[in-house]
Order: sequence, then structure tokens, then C-alpha cells
Amino acid sequence: MISVNELALDIFEGLAEFPEDYNVEFHQMDNGARFVDCGVNTKGGYSAGRIFTEICMGGLGEVTFRNGQINGVPMPFIDVNTDFPSISCLGAQKAGWTVKAGKFFAMGSGPARALSLMPKHTYEVIEYEDESDYAVICLESDTLPDEAVMEHIAEKCGVDVANVCALVAPTASIVGSIQVAGRCVETAIYKLNELGFDTKKIESAMGTAPIPPVKKDSTKAMGCTNDATIYHGQIYLTMRAPEITDYLEKIPSNKSSSYGEPFYDTFKKANFDFYQIDTSLFSPAEVIINELTEGETYRVGAVNPEVTLKSFGLL
Repeated sequence: MISVNELALDIFEGLAEFPEDYNVEFHQMDNGARFVDCGVNTKGGYSAGRIFTEICMGGLGEVTFRNGQINGVPMPFIDVNTDFPSISCLGAQKAGWTVKAGKFFAMGSGPARALSLMPKHTYEVIEYEDESDYAVICLESDTLPDEAVMEHIAEKCGVDVANVCALVAPTASIVGSIQVAGRCVETAIYKLNELGFDTKKIESAMGTAPIPPVKKDSTKAMGCTNDATIYHGQIYLTMRAPEITDYLEKIPSNKSSSYGEPFYDTFKKANFDFYQIDTSLFSPAEVIINELTEGETYRVGAVNPEVTLKSFGLL
């Protein structure tokens, strides 16, 4: 069985050994736990963002960058691909662990979730569990973890605290913008899973999304980074599942009742209450599916350049 923690650990070791090459800082605590600051007190950058995203996918995804355009406006784009979509996206990259310890709070994602089984139902559905002495976690947070946080993670994962490795980046940072846009494929896999589709039938996945400008305010950054996928994420899935035709019209974000304006504006109108927002909004803008059993190709949804540029402050 593939170990997402072991694969991610190999990537982490390279980052920890040469942090200056990535504009990040490596820290080792008295209890032996290690973490890399990718944007709290450091600059970070594209290289760190690529590494953060690939570790978040458990070493089962590849990330590249390119310069693209949105209605003639030049923008950086992230391209993501994986041949293990269910494991890399749901078993690792999904932000399924709210990490709380003392005053510390972070959205936890990455391979460590496969040890803590956060949430357990996800791993039952995709039929995956990891076995590793090391836990590698990605933390989306404005603050750095202390020893108590790392001990909490170690306890949940069933590993020695000295074997906990973490990457930390705020949403409002270069790495934050990159790694959230880098969830474009995961958003599609997650949506299909929520619809009850068996994502193990997806053989390969590729996606692209614009990398949003960094916002100073973390809530606005959260809105902006979500919009990258909601309004301009384009995904290509290869699968063997003729029953996908029953799900097509429910996949794209434009089927949501909350669709149509930048996420921050929607969130503000909902008094910043997620429970007032239609959860089907959290989907990619456009999805193309190549179904191999019947040899058919389907396309649903469409990008929305106007809302994307408005969200990014360019319209």
C-alpha cells in the first residue's frame, strides 16, 4: 500500500535541509517536532508553494506554474495533476482536520489525516489507511504551532512527537494563495464524493486555476482563493464509470444558489456564517470528463472571468 506520509516525508526533508532555497525557515522544537514556516514570518514564494501543495497531496501529485490570461489580463496559473485522485485529494489534501490546541487554531490537511482518520468516514469510503511512524501535516494558520500543538497532532496520529513534521502558511500569503488554488482538482473530487459517486473509479485528474493576488485581510484572502476555483477552476477527469451521467449536472459551481458574486461578498451578506451558504458552491467552474468504458467525453459548467477579476480586484 502506498504511504502518503512516507512519500511526503521525503519531500519535507529536502525543504528542511535547504530552507534558504525556498525563502522559508526550519524550526526544531525541544520535544523533537519539526516545522517549516512558509509564510507567517517568512516570504515564501512559488517554489515553497509548489512544495507545500505537493506535500499536501501526499507526494502523489505534480504541480507546475505558467503565465496565463483572464480576459486579456495576465495572471499566474497553477496546474495540478495526479494519477491517484482519490487518495491524494481525499486521503491527504482535503482540509478535513480542524486542529485546536490551547489558543492555536488551524485548518489541517495533508498526509497526517490518514493516520488520525480525520474524518474517519472519508477513509472508509475511499478504502485507504496509512501506516507510518511519521506524520506530515499542512497547517493553514496565521500563527506558528508550539510544542503543545505538535503533541496534540502526535497523539491523534499515534506517532512519537519527534516524528511530527509540519508546514505552516497563512491564507494571506504567497504560499497560501498557491496552495488553496492548488486544491482545484481536490474540489472536484470532493464534490463528486459528496454527491455519492465512487471516486475510486477516477483514474487520473488534471486541473488548473489562477493564483489569486495576496490580500492583507485573511477573510478577504479566503474569499479570493476560493473564487479561483469556484469561478475559474478547470478540471479534466479520466474514469471508468458510465454512471457519471447521473451526476454531471450537479458538479459545477454555477448550479449553486449562492453562485454569481465574489465569495467574500456572499459571505458578508450571510453575516459571515458558512451555514447560510449553499455548500454546492464549493465546486470547480468547469469540468470535462473522459469516461473510458463507453469512450464518451462530457463537459459541464463554464468559467466566469468577470467575477474572477472582480474578486481579484482587477475589475
